[in-house]
Amino acid sequence: MIPFDSLIQLERNSSVALFVQLANQLIGLIKQGHLAVGTPLPSSRVLAETLGVHRKTIVAAYDELIMQGWVETIPKKGTFVAFDIPQLQGAGKRMKTSVKVSTTPNFDWCSDPRLMPFEVKAHLKYHIDDGVSDSRWSPNAQLGKLYRQVLLDPTLPDLMGYGDPKGNQYLREVLVGYLNETRGLDISTKNILITRGSQMGIHLSAKILVGPGDVVVVGETNYSAADISFEKAGATLMRVPVDENGLDTKTLEELLKGNKIRAVYLTPHHHHPTTVTLNARRRMQLLNLAQRYRFAIMEDDYDYDFHYDHAPILPLASHDSQGNVLYMGSVCKTVAPVFRVGYFIGPEQVIEEAARVRRYIDRQGDAVLEHAFARFIAQGHLEGHIRKVSREYKLRRDLGYALLKKEVGDYFDFDLPKGGMAFWAVLKAPYQWSTIAPKLEKLGLGIGDWMRYDRAQKGHGGIRIGFASKNPEEFAGMVRLLKQGFN
Repeated sequence: MIPFDSLIQLERNSSVALFVQLANQLIGLIKQGHLAVGTPLPSSRVLAETLGVHRKTIVAAYDELIMQGWVETIPKKGTFVAFDIPQLQGAGKRMKTSVKVSTTPNFDWCSDPRLMPFEVKAHLKYHIDDGVSDSRWSPNAQLGKLYRQVLLDPTLPDLMGYGDPKGNQYLREVLVGYLNETRGLDISTKNILITRGSQMGIHLSAKILVGPGDVVVVGETNYSAADISFEKAGATLMRVPVDENGLDTKTLEELLKGNKIRAVYLTPHHHHPTTVTLNARRRMQLLNLAQRYRFAIMEDDYDYDFHYDHAPILPLASHDSQGNVLYMGSVCKTVAPVFRVGYFIGPEQVIEEAARVRRYIDRQGDAVLEHAFARFIAQGHLEGHIRKVSREYKLRRDLGYALLKKEVGDYFDFDLPKGGMAFWAVLKAPYQWSTIAPKLEKLGLGIGDWMRYDRAQKGHGGIRIGFASKNPEEFAGMVRLLKQGFN
């Protein structure tokens, strides 16, 4: 006789209905072999008395098990565990209604060591970030008001279903006007796809442009996530030097003479990670080379909005008349990383293909958020926000630069960046991050994966030190710990 009264424990205060609890626990008994195939189950009346529940609860549980195929009823004989259920291999003696997922898979799979893990070390007092905005300055009140307006708009049902994978039509229209005015572009809605940030634009570019063995040119120092995206697509990376004037187009031209290059990826406004700007001569050389050798330029303009000592430099896309440039950027970098709104711009045929690819990784964007951001931009709030935070970030840059020079200038070489949200700081000899980083972590300062800045393994020892996300007091506290790591 199976002791159902001790094997089955029902919680009357649970949000899960009693009949569902009972059905799940009976399934657990079957999976673990306590109820073998063909085992007769008690009648609904007997089991109800045993468990102290209403007979209807037992009937509902049995009906559920019959529907799922765990039990079957034979007329005039009763209810039985289904006769064709195989015993689950590896089932233990202890009954469980749920099974904890194994740490290791029982199948072959691919783990790519190039992919950087995301790790939050909450015990650290400070983190040196890559150069991100201060989310405390995010215009949440304005965005919240606009988001609520969209949610209460009578036309909202039009946004709630499946839509265009190129993104919310209104946001595309607003961004076309905004980017044409601020970036010197000449595009229409046929040339733009809304993304969830620049990284999605890079991923789509890789999917469209790159196949196994295709060559993509990047800088010797480069945005590591872009490197990995191209490599995952099967690309062979060729690296060219980056100096104080940006990507070395002379070296690029020499490479082009002996190699078929599919694309060049760069961040010309503020090169990632070194923050240098691609000068005018090299910009025009790069465009001419792209036209002559028919390769794509992937222009990642990740922080166009933040420039402090001069007017913004127009992107390569504003000079492109032959359809060589794919231009990508984001709003989330400007406002707050949590708002995943970006754009991917290119020739109409490329955008159509990108939309088809996007459907299979992310069916569409968040149409409600996108519509709210469209209103945010159309009403002038984005430009106002940029003016406001740019003043603050310039102040933080200047104070941070002076503090770094004073406190850790003996350990680093760095310049005052013209824009962006980070310093590029290179360790002086004989210091090495392999010995300094563990000391800093013990002091409560994390610097993240410093090796990502040197995927070409040049041993330059440079890292980015973000200044925008920390107020002066926080930055000073971070620098104090940084200095202690060298003593």
